[in-house]
Amino acid sequence: MRTPRRGSVSSADRTTIAFDRYGDGRSVILIGGAYNDRSAMAGVAEAISSGSLAAVTYDRRGRGASTNNDSEFESERELDDLSAMIEALGGSVGVFGHSSGAVLGLEAAMQRLPIDRLAVYEPSYMIAGTRPLPPDDLDERLSALVRQGRRDDAVVLFSTDAVGLPAAVVKGMRAGPVWGRLTALAHTLPYDLAVHHGYRLPTARLAELRLPLLALDGSESFPWIRTTVRAVAQAIPGARHLTLEGKDHSVLQHPEALRSALVEFFG
Repeated sequence: MRTPRRGSVSSADRTTIAFDRYGDGRSVILIGGAYNDRSAMAGVAEAISSGSLAAVTYDRRGRGASTNNDSEFESERELDDLSAMIEALGGSVGVFGHSSGAVLGLEAAMQRLPIDRLAVYEPSYMIAGTRPLPPDDLDERLSALVRQGRRDDAVVLFSTDAVGLPAAVVKGMRAGPVWGRLTALAHTLPYDLAVHHGYRLPTARLAELRLPLLALDGSESFPWIRTTVRAVAQAIPGARHLTLEGKDHSVLQHPEALRSALVEFFG
């Protein structure tokens, strides 16, 4: 396994953002979703880094070795973090995002950050009629639980009202070994909500993008999110849609499945 070079940048509010860089080529920033720190993208970074590509993973604010000087959970702070990363890496990069990390990548592109190519795997927007939309007060309720230190309740609320898991499934998760990993990052969940701006697909804003975009999904993923991925690809002029056969939303656990598509797209 390749040993990455570790570094950090200072964001606009002096939050420290920690990152790992794999390889020496053109920079591609990898952005994880909810409950992910930079270790979740390490396998993908290993898979795609080569002589021509350098994969860069980072801890979104409040996760891993990154700090957080923001108490309001504003999505703009995460854009500041990404902007600081891009500047440190030379001023123009490729980006690959997964789930809410894909939404963050799309938001960064819509905000005109210097991203020259963008690949997204199952950005977690929702289209009315394909599944129940989260309640309008979810951001407020989740942020309140986090501020009160109620991590277990925050994970339950996010899992049921945002992810859409049945209460019985969440109860089973709570009794399993994964629960500790989820609650350890529960304090960052308001950022995963904030970046969605209500979870509705921003079709008109996406239509204004003018950059190469690859929208990926898995053939075994939920139908609602596959509908979302197709809608993202259809909204952005020139975007390409690709389905990975046999894969689902947990594709980061199978990084080799992403290798060919991402190396071809970014290379």
